[in-house]
Amino acid sequence: MEEEKKILCVGLVCLDIINVVDKYPEEDTDSRCLSQRWQRGGNASNSCTVLSLLGAPCAFMGSLSVGPVADFIMADFSQRSIEVTVLWQVKGQTPCACCVVCPSSGSRTVVLSDMNLPDVTAQDFSKVDLRQFKWIHLEGRNAEEQVKMIQQVVMYNSTLPQHQKITVSVEIEKTREPLYQLFPHGDVVFVSKDVARHFGFLTAEAALKGLYSRVKQGAVLVCAWAEKGADALGPDGLIIHSDAFPPKNLVDTLGAGDTFNAAVIYTLSSGGSLQDALTFGCRVAGRKCGFHGYDKIGETFADD
Repeated sequence: MEEEKKILCVGLVCLDIINVVDKYPEEDTDSRCLSQRWQRGGNASNSCTVLSLLGAPCAFMGSLSVGPVADFIMADFSQRSIEVTVLWQVKGQTPCACCVVCPSSGSRTVVLSDMNLPDVTAQDFSKVDLRQFKWIHLEGRNAEEQVKMIQQVVMYNSTLPQHQKITVSVEIEKTREPLYQLFPHGDVVFVSKDVARHFGFLTAEAALKGLYSRVKQGAVLVCAWAEKGADALGPDGLIIHSDAFPPKNLVDTLGAGDTFNAAVIYTLSSGGSLQDALTFGCRVAGRKCGFHGYDKIGETFADD
């Protein structure tokens, strides 16, 4: 029996040191947190966690630097049965993010120390055996190299029948000009509320209509808008919407966007419709905001 093909996420993995507080600390004060934990973080890495918990075979590709932080990260990948292709970099250090999560206001504040760790290059990517994958998701980072990676996938796909082609998704989350070159390269393009607002759009629907001309023919553009839910626009020109599904108590919004992306990819890669994918994405992301971390996602949606 042929092994089920995997979903590959390419992007950042870092250490999140998460402090949960009852109210956001004032500057120049000492305060105690309610709890503190270490968690493997980074957009692509978080999406892998959620895919794994939903039961999808998945793999991560990114950079690390040897040391105790990388040991913690690798052990966590292993514990969650996520395959890893790591580029061990000799310069730079594994990035670390200090996160302050405040359940009373629903805020999550992240301070990332970047440590100058080089990102995965197109040359690194060329060594990957693409036959293992049915979907490749790229978190927008070093966009010029990532465009070259996608071109490698396009070349690979050109030799295959339609049902065997790899689907490519890209996430454009940060308001950095070089990332916008990724718009025309994804079959599915996730654009963030921040980027939409940067372009002057005040709703997800307006963003989709305004930005759809940037994506390639036949692509799907998706925009999540926090508590307003999410919208998507495909080649048929119809805007699809899902409301948000907020939890009874807002506990931890850290990684909600990565959770949404993963749940959308999970549904589409399993043959689900765009409406199903959007609704499932909002449901899983909403549920995730009701507890710390990710573990309960598996319990909640394993039977869905």
